[in-house]
Amino acid sequence: MTAYALPPPPVPSLTIAGDSARFPVRRIFCVGRNYAEHAREMGADTREPPFFFTKPADALVEDGADCPYPPATTALHHEAELVIALGQGGADIPAETALSHVWGYAPGNDLTRRDLQDAAKAARRPWDMAKGFDGSAVCGALVPAIRIGHPGRGRILCHVEGQLRQEGNLADMIWSVPEIVSHLSRLVALAPGDLIYTGTPAGVGPVGRGQSCSVEIEGLGRITTRFS
Repeated sequence: MTAYALPPPPVPSLTIAGDSARFPVRRIFCVGRNYAEHAREMGADTREPPFFFTKPADALVEDGADCPYPPATTALHHEAELVIALGQGGADIPAETALSHVWGYAPGNDLTRRDLQDAAKAARRPWDMAKGFDGSAVCGALVPAIRIGHPGRGRILCHVEGQLRQEGNLADMIWSVPEIVSHLSRLVALAPGDLIYTGTPAGVGPVGRGQSCSVEIEGLGRITTRFS
């Protein structure tokens, strides 16, 4: 048995809809600017090659959580997203077979400290502290693909305090799920347990202290987070 100098940290995991088992999470990847209108609102071209950033797996927050408002920001922004959970890994995965690597899907919220991101962009520095802070990866219960298939379309909505902020359709993604998995697998060797946040529609905006934010994706349900 291996001896450790400190107790090993717990394995991050997610609820599975309709199952008592949990899904172990290895890494979290996120796609930037994957909806044309959002790319335009962020001042970018609408068909640039996909790019990725990461969040630590222990940044996960599940549905219904009451989260502390993060430090070092006055501009916490919501970003409603479809989350992919991988059941098989691999490198150089062809887009034609990429869906066979997907275990399931969930609604997610890629929380962003927008003021820190804007400052990092202006200084041409990494976004890590704008994207990968504690509690920055909200994710709902995973729905297995074997149960629902692979959603290529469906409404994606975000509400803050009941007010509609974001409304889009998964069909509007610039890069589809199989294209995302294939492209990312050419950059890193993917593994079972990896999550991929697939980008957000237009309409990102602030969430304040004491406010609740919900993300809903047709066929996958709704998640809600409150910030204290």
